[in-house]
Amino acid sequence: MKLNRAGTAMICLSLIWSVAGSAQETHVGKLVGNAKRGKALYVRYCIFCHGPYGDGRGESAAYLDPKPRDFTKAVFKCRSTPSGSLPLDSDLYDTISRGVHASGMPSWKPLLRQERVDLVAYIKTFSSAFVEEKPGTPVQIPAEPPSSPESIQRGADLFQSMNCWSCHGKDGRGYGPSAATLTDSKGYPITPFDFTSGTRFKCGDSDQEMFRDLVTGLDGTPMPSFETAMTPDQRWDVVHYIRSLHTSKNKHTQVKPEVKNETQGQ
Repeated sequence: MKLNRAGTAMICLSLIWSVAGSAQETHVGKLVGNAKRGKALYVRYCIFCHGPYGDGRGESAAYLDPKPRDFTKAVFKCRSTPSGSLPLDSDLYDTISRGVHASGMPSWKPLLRQERVDLVAYIKTFSSAFVEEKPGTPVQIPAEPPSSPESIQRGADLFQSMNCWSCHGKDGRGYGPSAATLTDSKGYPITPFDFTSGTRFKCGDSDQEMFRDLVTGLDGTPMPSFETAMTPDQRWDVVHYIRSLHTSKNKHTQVKPEVKNETQGQ
C-alpha cells in the first residue's frame, strides 16, 4: 500500500501522540488519570482563569492577582521536589484539592478524587516537559523538634541574617523594603506573604509543609530554596519563628482594645 505525504504525516503524528500519551500517564495512589475526561472538567471549571491553551490567559485572568498559573511553562510553586524540577502527580493533585491560599485558586475538594486525578492528567498535556523529563526526587523532611522560646529566637535571628525581612518585612507582614519591586517569572508584580495573617499558607498549613517550602523554594516567584543556606535544624527554627508571628499579632491586638472601639465608632 502506497501512502501519500499527508498519510505518512498522519501516521507519524499518531505515533507521537501515542508516545506522548504513554509518557504522561498519571498516577495518584491507586487512581490512574484520564486526560480526555480531564479536558471536559478543565473546560467546565478551569478554562476561565487558565485559558483554553493552559497559558494562564483566561477571560478572568486580567482581574486576578496573583495571575493564574501558566501550565505551558511547567513551573509550579507547590512541590515536594527540588527547585527547578517537575512536581509529582500527587503534588499537582494536592494543589487542586487544597487550592492556593490568598489567590483566586479555590479548593476543588468537592470534585471526586478520580476527577481531580483526571484534571492532573490533562494539565500535564500543556507542556512537553512532562514527556521529556521525570519529576524530581521528593525532599526529605526530618522529625520536627519541639518549639521553644530558644528555637523561636534563633529563627528570628536567621530571619534577619538571611534577609527574609527584606521582602517579608521585619515584622513578617509582607512590607519589606524590596516588596514593591518584586515580580514573578513572567514579570507580573507579586506581593510577599504576610505571615501574621493566619495559620494558612500558600502550599499547605502544616509545619512540615513550611519546612518543605524552605527546601524547595516556590518556583516562578522570588522565593528561593534554602536547601544549602540552612541546616535542617535552622529551617525548623525559622518555621517556629514564622508560627510565632501570628500568635504575636493576636497578643498585640488584644492589648489594644481601644483600636476596636475607635473602628466601631466610625
